[in-house]
Amino acid sequence: MAVHVERADLPGIGVRHDIETDEGRRVSVITLREGGREISLSDTDDPDRAGERMNLTDDEATALSEILGGSVIMTQLAGLRQDVEGLRTRQITLRADSPYADRTLGDTRARTLTRCSIVAIVRSGGVLPAPGPDEILHVGDTIVSVGTGEGLDKLADILDGA
Repeated sequence: MAVHVERADLPGIGVRHDIETDEGRRVSVITLREGGREISLSDTDDPDRAGERMNLTDDEATALSEILGGSVIMTQLAGLRQDVEGLRTRQITLRADSPYADRTLGDTRARTLTRCSIVAIVRSGGVLPAPGPDEILHVGDTIVSVGTGEGLDKLADILDGA
């Protein structure tokens, strides 16, 4: 499902991006030139007027995007699990005794050794979707992976140091 995003330059202010929801409401995000974001939701009676506004710092905007992005990834993975025979997802928590604690994701050689893909890392209430090989793994990270049952078992063994 494609969502149309409208972009408008706001001279001296920043850039506004708008989407229209299935309910007919407009959500606007203004990226302010001096930093920060403003989110507004259109008035239910007048779609050209903002009904509610909220300011977000850059850190708050990043946290919100990680939450939304992560939930979308998890929903898509759940759909894949139902749609593709033999494909599984697993969440593996990195233990304190893992040989990969404080090492890069690439050090695991997960894809090469297991043919599984690590699609996200859940960390401290946030989600890092599509982590790269240079991402450092930390104790307590939850590794979200996709592959065959056999491959996921092997990945869990690798991360656990078995």
